[in-house]
Amino acid sequence: MSFIDNVKEKAKWQPQRIVLPEGMEPRTIKAADIIIEEGIAEVILLGNRRELLALADDYYLENIGRATIIDPLDHPDKQRYIDLMLSLRASKGLTPERAAREIEDPLYLASVMVKAGDADGEVAGADNATSDVLRPAFQYVKTQPGVSVVSGAFIMLLQETVFGENGMMLFADCAVHPDPTAEQLAEIAVMTGHTARDIVGFEPRIAMLSFSTMGSASHPMVDKVVEATRLARRMDPSLQIDGEMQSDAAIIPGIAAKKAPHSKIAGCANVLIFPSLEVGNICYKLVQRMAHAEAIGPILQGMAAPVNDLSRGCSVEDIVGLVAITSCQAAAKY
Repeated sequence: MSFIDNVKEKAKWQPQRIVLPEGMEPRTIKAADIIIEEGIAEVILLGNRRELLALADDYYLENIGRATIIDPLDHPDKQRYIDLMLSLRASKGLTPERAAREIEDPLYLASVMVKAGDADGEVAGADNATSDVLRPAFQYVKTQPGVSVVSGAFIMLLQETVFGENGMMLFADCAVHPDPTAEQLAEIAVMTGHTARDIVGFEPRIAMLSFSTMGSASHPMVDKVVEATRLARRMDPSLQIDGEMQSDAAIIPGIAAKKAPHSKIAGCANVLIFPSLEVGNICYKLVQRMAHAEAIGPILQGMAAPVNDLSRGCSVEDIVGLVAITSCQAAAKY
């Protein structure tokens, strides 16, 4: 059974309410039909009910009538959501008139529904840019208590099964925060460890990457990773975290034996934490293309409730898989 099939099965144990704001987008409504049929999540579609059902008929979809369908322009909770928006952002200049306009935007409505507890998570991005998906999420869903940074982790499925956890690894941050401080990098490491446990299903062995291994080089960039390692260990003593180390020392036992002989993580890491977004994004794309690895994500970490962003080139199955991951993220919070 593939990784995504395992996640789907896990999601079925405790289906969560996932809102899909791009209800009229063809891939999204097709994915929603599969999700409902397989019991992966309870689907909330945003859009005009008549138009959505007509589109479902055009595609011969049989399950859309079982979704909760909410029209952003006309629904009974509209004023309640406007009041919630104003209570949260009036001090930042939000006016009643602007709130009334924004709540008719499906992306804003979805985020406010999550904030209000009327949905457990959100998946969007098939038809919208990442910035448009995340802006309302940052404004209303916000981060977890005690967490200052949102990050994006990729699940990397490698053909070479000697690496990571039988060929499965987590890379972070590869999607969100350009230049984290030591404190933020520590939070990213801890959040990624929790993703490994709660979503991916393995016990994390976390390597904090640098161009130095255990003091082999001296530079402020190295100092940041050393401090982040210390802070991450303090934040969650249950996690196995070590660093700083070079990427080859993190994943190759023979090199680890020479460069970091006393490390229990070196040579067998299954989670790689990059010192900056620049490094992480470059590395995951190189591994994806040159090693023909499958990259699943990004899975957003650190949000108070799960909000995940799709690529605009995504497939129907990509949407189904990310909804399953989002449902598992939501269930893990209980």
